[in-house]
Amino acid sequence: MLYPSVDALKKEIDSKYSLVSLASKRARQMQEEQDTERLHKYVSHKYVGKALEEVAAGVLTKVSQDESAVYEDEI
Repeated sequence: MLYPSVDALKKEIDSKYSLVSLASKRARQMQEEQDTERLHKYVSHKYVGKALEEVAAGVLTKVSQDESAVYEDEI
């Protein structure tokens, strides 16, 4: 059985695409910057699992962006 469940994650983030994008960015951040954990204890030992646990706990949420925002790779 997967933890956290997809149903629990979908309550926090409305689309699967947004969920995957958010979790992957957070996992990359945790990998590059050590000691950035936001929960006291994690079930998972891998970064993606930890990011999904943060989403399920409501600690990690999607932030709406301005459509005119310029991304780093567009400069």
